[in-house]
Amino acid sequence: MSIPQSGGGPIEHHDQLAGYLESGCKPRETWRIGTEHEKFGYCKDTHKPLPYEGERSILAVLQGLRDGHGWAPVEEGGKLIGLEKDGANVSLEPGGQLELSGAPLENIHQTCDEVNQHLVDVKDIADKIGVGFIGLGAAPIWKHEDMPLMPKGRYKLMDSYMQEVGTMGTTMMRRTCTVQVNLDFASEADMVKKLRVALALQSVATALFANSPFLDGKPNGHKSWRSRVWRDLDASRTGTLPFVFEDGFGFESYVQYALDVPMYFVYRDGKYINALGQSFRDFIKGELPALPGETPTLSDWADHLTTIFPEARIKKYMEMRGADGGPWRRLCALPAFWVGLMYDQSSLDAAWDLVKGWNTEMREGLRVAASRDGLQAKFGDVNMHDLAREVLEISESGLKARARAGAGGLVPDETHFLNALKESVESGKVPADELLEHYEGDWGGDLSRIYDAYSY
Repeated sequence: MSIPQSGGGPIEHHDQLAGYLESGCKPRETWRIGTEHEKFGYCKDTHKPLPYEGERSILAVLQGLRDGHGWAPVEEGGKLIGLEKDGANVSLEPGGQLELSGAPLENIHQTCDEVNQHLVDVKDIADKIGVGFIGLGAAPIWKHEDMPLMPKGRYKLMDSYMQEVGTMGTTMMRRTCTVQVNLDFASEADMVKKLRVALALQSVATALFANSPFLDGKPNGHKSWRSRVWRDLDASRTGTLPFVFEDGFGFESYVQYALDVPMYFVYRDGKYINALGQSFRDFIKGELPALPGETPTLSDWADHLTTIFPEARIKKYMEMRGADGGPWRRLCALPAFWVGLMYDQSSLDAAWDLVKGWNTEMREGLRVAASRDGLQAKFGDVNMHDLAREVLEISESGLKARARAGAGGLVPDETHFLNALKESVESGKVPADELLEHYEGDWGGDLSRIYDAYSY
């Protein structure tokens, strides 16, 4: 979840809203890659989730990273709720999931170095206090009441609102994890093509990274339960955004959509003011019930944009949001997958040619099928296994064309970061399939075995 935004003055003209998004446009040579991933912490001896405070807790992990690895503290209401260093952030998801929001980096080699160092540092602290971390799309055993709510004002407001607008919002908050990548765009036209490709192909990412076949201690009937959760959370702020594929779509179209998404809060003087269900359109007119007569700032607009959760979204950059959290190798595979598709023009064009004939029914049908069946998903005349193979080939060609070398020039490009995904396409099995095989085989239905087998 995002931290409060800053740096924006008062909104005096409507054009500033689209201007905020457009200000993210960057020339190709300055495009960067920002990778985010979440993971569940637990006590090694009991397998219970970590509380916020205590000897074995999220707070102890944050303090260890602060004191032992040079991270600067981020506090809210006198409580340590995050860390900052070198353009990266460590933050807390609502149920205590620990998130690394990586710095904007030039290539996947740097991204993977960052992820690797973070996980090494976290393990250093965790081992000292008897804690483990595991990468899964959904908590396999813990129930809702087992999960603490972290002490952030944003989460307290969201928690109450989620219970009014859908059936799975609180499950998302407390019991799911994701990995995502943030990418740049050069212009409005570039943003439009990238967002359309991103929304159409999130189903492929969902299938390839599906890693949440368990909930409440048993199989749930889906390869990606995390994806299933997002389909019944809050229809006003989730989904595949059919309007993005309409003629004339651009920054202003996204503004109009965002203005119709009900607000959560306004952040003032270190506190979250309840604006649940209120309208940003009223805010612009100075008629927000939570702050009557007050004019919003661009920081308020930036905050509001962080409360919108479609499968891909734009702020001053674009976020790909369709993948389950997972094992170490796949944390680097996700940014490689999307960079290969998005950062080479020939690959982006090829990806668009692949999906431009799809309608809303096809895009949504593949999304649903991917969450249920992974690479075995089918909808209409599209076979997900074949589609994933083709998309992966396009991504690989894009990474080859980028030719970003690593390891002092010894590694010619970034294509090897796709190896985990290529193995899935070759075998037809994604992480969820492997987990289910263990559960039904050598684990003998004992899901507690997942912690020793799959922790970082």
